[in-house]
Amino acid sequence: MATNRRRIIARRDPKAAPHRGDSAATAITPAMWGILLSLFIGAALVVYRPALQGPFVSDDFHYVQYNSYIHELSGENLWVLLDPTGPATIAIVNYSPVQLIVHALAWQVFGADTGGHHVVNVVLHATASLLLAALLLSCGIPQLAALASGVLFLVHPANVEAVAWISQLKSSLCMVFSLAALLAWRRHPGWASALFVLALCTKATAAFALPVALLLDWTRKDRVRWRWLVLWAAVFALYSVAEFSTHQRSGAAVATLHDTPLVLMRTMAALSLRYGVMATTSWGVSAFQEPDPAVSWLDPWWLCSVPVLGLLGWRLWICARRRSIEVVFWVWVLVSYAPVSQIFPFLYPLADRYLYFILPGLLGGGLLMGQEMLERLPLQTGARTRVTQGLIGVAILLLVGGGVRSLERARIWRSGGLLVADSAANYPDGMAANLMRAKQMALGGDVEAAVAALRRAQQRGYNRFQRLETDAAYAAMRRDPRFRAVLSDMAATWIERGRHKQSPTQMELTSISHAHLIRGEYAEALAVLERALNVGGRYTNQLRTELAVLRTAIEAGHPESVRLGVPASDLF
Repeated sequence: MATNRRRIIARRDPKAAPHRGDSAATAITPAMWGILLSLFIGAALVVYRPALQGPFVSDDFHYVQYNSYIHELSGENLWVLLDPTGPATIAIVNYSPVQLIVHALAWQVFGADTGGHHVVNVVLHATASLLLAALLLSCGIPQLAALASGVLFLVHPANVEAVAWISQLKSSLCMVFSLAALLAWRRHPGWASALFVLALCTKATAAFALPVALLLDWTRKDRVRWRWLVLWAAVFALYSVAEFSTHQRSGAAVATLHDTPLVLMRTMAALSLRYGVMATTSWGVSAFQEPDPAVSWLDPWWLCSVPVLGLLGWRLWICARRRSIEVVFWVWVLVSYAPVSQIFPFLYPLADRYLYFILPGLLGGGLLMGQEMLERLPLQTGARTRVTQGLIGVAILLLVGGGVRSLERARIWRSGGLLVADSAANYPDGMAANLMRAKQMALGGDVEAAVAALRRAQQRGYNRFQRLETDAAYAAMRRDPRFRAVLSDMAATWIERGRHKQSPTQMELTSISHAHLIRGEYAEALAVLERALNVGGRYTNQLRTELAVLRTAIEAGHPESVRLGVPASDLF
């Protein structure tokens, strides 16, 4: 009992206990870390094996498959990738040059063979999982618990989307750089700063490392390196200017979760609970998630989120008062949730992949809280040993169960159709479900039902008129006025959005020209296409040919037959 009291006092007062993390981390030799990395990679390849031959899907098209800027590693292309206002940045709606450069390197090796790209993602994820274990170890978490947490992160079902989706390389690569920066922070702040810059230029979510680094110093009673932290903050501020302006050009920037502030507040709280449930049970994982807003004050997700968030706030306050290192991880959770909380709304307000940066904070905070609770139990040595053994057994079951569930989730990444079916099964009135329904009705000859389903998909945010125009499923109804009206309304949203863009790129102007063409506004289509040609860019030769074709068709009186060669950019 006296031993237990000393442990608790040591946890409450950082001055009373030496920091165990560094000695525990160094107890594992470099050779052992190498062996562990090999084991992590091997396990990840087994779990993700069903997805390794999966095709490019959705964002992969404009990030990788049709992104000509990464297909050739020339000095000119490298400059375009680094330009925060350039067409490559605008095309992916994020300033993430490091991600694009790594995609370019992978393309030089694998080309259009998706297997190699998938393996790169899996290896990065395995590396991030082991780095997370190392960071937890450095924070005083016992070796077995830290390594088990790394394995849990490796096989967690919610992470499958972030790993199996080729264009999500940005998540695993950013996590590798961020964790490496935090591990280097204490002894090598210069190297840590360089890694932070790389992480930030891979994905904006790396900003979580800034408050985490500060709190690591503060809770360890180290001297807070304010000069380095100011440098990190300055880098983040500069990056934010480029990232925010780019994000505002996107369709996501004009998405609206709800117009009523109170509904938005309730929905943000409800979404936080959904992530918590996904993290602890894997229940609710799905492709292309579309939960409805918490319109009612009696919404169960909102109601249940209130006590959970209250407990989290209370725990955060307790840990901050004690100056416990546990506060680092709860702040990690909050800072990682903030960008995906729908302060800036997305087309899909909830996604498995958004949990990728929240989960490490939950693991660290949960472990440290559980460790304290276990130490507080008034148990004799034998009973404590049995409790520990029981917890180890539960952990093994969780890891095995997570691996099996992730293997199952990896299978849906074998094709785009399986992803759409998964989304439709979980959200029967969602965008994917309505698009599937529209195709089925169109193939069955029921134009009215197909149009109704397309209208419902449009209400959910779908506006890819280019895909509908070329989809063979709609061939029989392509000239039907009801179908044309749907395309026309979708095209109108692109035209309206284009009016508010400053210095639109060649591809943006081409899409706007195509929208005018769909609406039968041929003079406007011609004028915008000429503007796109004058702007210049990678598609100048193609546009010159299409401009000539459009002019000829207008003169001949049948411009409706012209189709512009806009690269595919959407799964549906």
